[in-house]
Amino acid sequence: MAKSTDYEELKWAWVGFRDAVGRANKPHYIRYVELANEIAMANGHPDQGAYWRSKYEVEDLEGDAYKIYQRILPLYKQLHAYVRRKLSIYYGEEIDLKGRLPACVLGDMWGRFWGQIYRLVVPYPDTPNIDVTDEMVKQGYTPERMFNMTDEFFTSCGLIPAPQEFWDHSLIKKPSDGREVVCHPSALDLLNGKDFRIKMCTEVNMFYFLIIHHEFGHIQYYLQYKDLPLIFRDGANNGFHEAVGEVISLSVGTPKHLFEVGLLEENIEDEEIDINFLLKTALNTIGTLPFSLALEQWRYDVFAGKVDQDNWMKRWWELKETVVGVRPPVERTEQDFDPGAMFHITIDYPFLGYFLRTIMQFQFHKALCEAAGHTGPLHRCDIYRSKEAGSKLTQMLRMGKSKPWRDAMEAITGQREMSADAIMEYYAPLMEWLEKTNAENEEYIGWDGDSARPNSASVLLLVISAFVWYFSGP
Repeated sequence: MAKSTDYEELKWAWVGFRDAVGRANKPHYIRYVELANEIAMANGHPDQGAYWRSKYEVEDLEGDAYKIYQRILPLYKQLHAYVRRKLSIYYGEEIDLKGRLPACVLGDMWGRFWGQIYRLVVPYPDTPNIDVTDEMVKQGYTPERMFNMTDEFFTSCGLIPAPQEFWDHSLIKKPSDGREVVCHPSALDLLNGKDFRIKMCTEVNMFYFLIIHHEFGHIQYYLQYKDLPLIFRDGANNGFHEAVGEVISLSVGTPKHLFEVGLLEENIEDEEIDINFLLKTALNTIGTLPFSLALEQWRYDVFAGKVDQDNWMKRWWELKETVVGVRPPVERTEQDFDPGAMFHITIDYPFLGYFLRTIMQFQFHKALCEAAGHTGPLHRCDIYRSKEAGSKLTQMLRMGKSKPWRDAMEAITGQREMSADAIMEYYAPLMEWLEKTNAENEEYIGWDGDSARPNSASVLLLVISAFVWYFSGP
């Protein structure tokens, strides 16, 4: 999915995975919904979705999320239009220049992260390559070296090094002894105050280099709150843990940092390099926001009983088509079960935290950059070796879940609410460039029929419809 540009091959893989994995999971998911709701109701909640939302202690969480999302919708639509034009070069008539993107061409099996298609959509291909995968291979990088470099980033900021138990027990590459393992990257806290692990099958490329820093963010959070009572050993809300990992990646991916660690030959401050860098990061941040909201909205509707199981697929693709602007590469029916092919759905993992973390990570990043004394555009900031930034981060991490999340937010940012101001500041140069480039190419911004088809019985869908009517499609 990441490397091929053969449309038929991508379609074959996309369909085959869902036929083999998704369909088989539907009967299990039907039973899971019953059991999850039974537990939620036993604990005083109307359904499992309501239980998940209650953890944020926000009266109208969906409404707050969409107020933030409304701010970034123009940027998402500009990015979608630009990517659509670029992919049409490779896939021809399969790409409707006024329509939705086929879900199989976005670089992974789910169309969640678009970063793997960067090579196909790079704005200025003749500038120095900011994807340093080739350089990592050239220099003989290994998974062990990547892990050690990540640990050094944290300690350079005065943060806690990974303990010996971490190095003794973590799984950092796929076993060569024939064992079957789950390769999905995960960070684990075994809750004894000393045993923290990462489990992943690391490959030597920049994508995994950033993932390692993300997972180490979880480990650092565990280390900082390990002495709190067990009930408080968690992120301040479901988005905080993910945001901590991602905020480090924002520094690590900068040309400045890659030069600092010897993966770029020179640190050139150049507009074309900046645009390449910003578009590369936007593929994995801005590009994933509607995916997260559509997925979680579907589950909220299912848990609340607003969509019966005979219409689960219909509702899934309504949301994909209207909110995300993607379509299935082949016709889907209720015999299929595409949600069942998504890892996070099958393991009962709430997804709204991914949306919120994307917003908060930029708030955190701006605050840490200010603590580090950074001047200049926000997207050029690297907090590497800043003890001041590390101290600011530590203040928040040590709180774990012992204080309301707004207190933790205030400890690091000075703000008590989530805000899109920082993410929009970060991507302001890209937004200006996309608007100019898309206007020159007379691009259609949005996609035909990009209005929501809400189920009036769902509160979340009411929120969706109100905002979608306003912006005529994400």
